[in-house]
Amino acid sequence: MDIDKQLEILRNGRYLNERDTHTICEYAKEILIEEPNVILATTPIIVCGDIHGQFFDLLELFKQGGQIPEKRYIFNGNYVDKGYHSVETFQYLLCLKIKYPKQIILLKGNHESRQMSQFYGFYDEVKRKFGNAYPWQYCCEVFEYLPLCALVDQKVFSVHGGLSPQIKRIDDIRTIDRRNEKLYEGPMCDLLWSDPDCIEGWVESNRGAGYCFGKSVVDEFNYRNDLILISRSHQFILEGYRYEFQKKLVTVWSAPNFRQICGNKGCLMILDQNLEQHFEFFEQSIDSLEWIVGIKVLPYIL
Repeated sequence: MDIDKQLEILRNGRYLNERDTHTICEYAKEILIEEPNVILATTPIIVCGDIHGQFFDLLELFKQGGQIPEKRYIFNGNYVDKGYHSVETFQYLLCLKIKYPKQIILLKGNHESRQMSQFYGFYDEVKRKFGNAYPWQYCCEVFEYLPLCALVDQKVFSVHGGLSPQIKRIDDIRTIDRRNEKLYEGPMCDLLWSDPDCIEGWVESNRGAGYCFGKSVVDEFNYRNDLILISRSHQFILEGYRYEFQKKLVTVWSAPNFRQICGNKGCLMILDQNLEQHFEFFEQSIDSLEWIVGIKVLPYIL
């Protein structure tokens, strides 16, 4: 398979056919099955938040942050759902993973699941574009193999959602069976669904899964694991990023003008070789605006 050809097709605004989708999913699974739950990464590296099917804005992200392989990236999950181009977004990231497996880390988000992607738009998009659900099934198989978090220079913990009362040390994550863990309960669920909040300790989340956790939880987790920062996504941030708990946790959001109504900029967090954090912003792509003209807006929930 000619990955360069597939990438060019996608950059030109077309999605890959069903056969090629199946092929890249099989190639990606072979790579991801060899990756542990906790990916060890080194600086310099760029951390990205939710994309949610905003494919042309993903291309804009790479224009701003730099292209692979000159730059290395961690994506904190939520590649699909809610946007109009989840198919192209996931295909493109998988092609990059196949071509540059060490230069891009694709973590699992709470929308990388059969249940969520069937309800929030990815399934319907696949049926509309391919005429059947088989490509969705191929992608769902890949979802099961996505790793859960990354550890940058042993000091920065990157995850989609947050922490879990069942996980005291990062080593606890290494024992999770990520292919068979339940979506709405258990430690993997908490990593994908939980959020920081101005509370003491732990409170069950009103999302219906995961927890809200406070400063003392972050302080303890960072101390136990000798961390300086938790980097996560999962929550829309109008300003693009937000520090909490005396800059011991940061949320990064990378989908500009989310849902075509929010007016926010996309954000990237750059970790330099000294683990200093720098933030760069990018606007919604002009191509993104042009391609959604005439597309029926689906009633997805924010």
